[in-house]
Amino acid sequence: MKDTETIASTPEATARPARDWMTTLAKYREPIHWRSLFEVAVTVIPFMVLCVAAWWSLSISYILTLLIAIPAGFFLVRMFLIQHDCGHGAFFSSRTANDWLGRIFGVFTLTPYLVWKRAHAIHHSASGNLDKRGHGDLHMLTVTEFSQLSRKDQFLYRLYRHPLVLFVLGPAYQFLLQHRIPFGFMRDGWRYWMSAMGTNLGILALAAGLIYLIGLGPFLMLYLPISLIAAAIGVWLFYIQHQFEHTYWDEDTDWELHEAALYGSSHYDLPQPLRWLTANIGIHHVHHLYARIPFYRLSHVLRDFPELGDIHRMTLKDSLACVKLQLWDENQRRLVSYAEMKRNMSASPA
Repeated sequence: MKDTETIASTPEATARPARDWMTTLAKYREPIHWRSLFEVAVTVIPFMVLCVAAWWSLSISYILTLLIAIPAGFFLVRMFLIQHDCGHGAFFSSRTANDWLGRIFGVFTLTPYLVWKRAHAIHHSASGNLDKRGHGDLHMLTVTEFSQLSRKDQFLYRLYRHPLVLFVLGPAYQFLLQHRIPFGFMRDGWRYWMSAMGTNLGILALAAGLIYLIGLGPFLMLYLPISLIAAAIGVWLFYIQHQFEHTYWDEDTDWELHEAALYGSSHYDLPQPLRWLTANIGIHHVHHLYARIPFYRLSHVLRDFPELGDIHRMTLKDSLACVKLQLWDENQRRLVSYAEMKRNMSASPA
């Protein structure tokens, strides 16, 4: 059962219940249409310029091409985060405008919009709920669950949670292969198949046009590194947003939506220009609490209510330590490493 003193005693916590913020945050939800269009322009145009520059650099040095691919990857992440806001109905007032921009950007981000939108909605509705894991989240076990696994299954879990798999192989598999079929929704109707197959056709058309213009070799030398860099950055951000030491997990009977949103998501306080390139997604606790706020208004929330900025604030340096956290300790109510789990089990009476 949840210890009601845990949240209130943390130095990050505000005295105000999470649910009570909803009325306050509602005034930030309306998108500013000229600003939304501006954000599209300052994302798409630099991305295209960087892609052209990367293609031009192929005749000079492939190392230079890979260097240019890094900022191009960040702008592709920014495109994904605009698509993310569209999925929440936050970027434009019109649902049609949100959905069509999301579908178009999905071709570039290799993400079928409707499939992702549904999975992400489930993630928001069940984030931090131990009994509803499995949709739109990273696989995470409790200490008890891990200790009850066979040696083989423990090895497979360790392999899955290894940084090389989580942040390199996993993103490549997810965005290049897994997104090609509507996994998780294959029996839920034709709309999800249409979203996945329509995105696939869009990707094929875009690829065919670029291959015709620049050739297969140059296309692969540009497309793969930019896409893989963006995928790795995206998965890293998602990991840090929820996989930190004092996050929130509870069984369904004790789980509360607003508490999970505010205290189960981090404030990843990135330095500029990383904060801009990642479209304020680091202000993730506010986003989870009120997902209809456009990303460019999240900073206004922290400006007006600085106490929210202190909740689970994490710097770039702080975030590196989160990689070693692998299991949820139900007794201590925090994420722990394998080594800490072993120490705790050794210290416990038989």
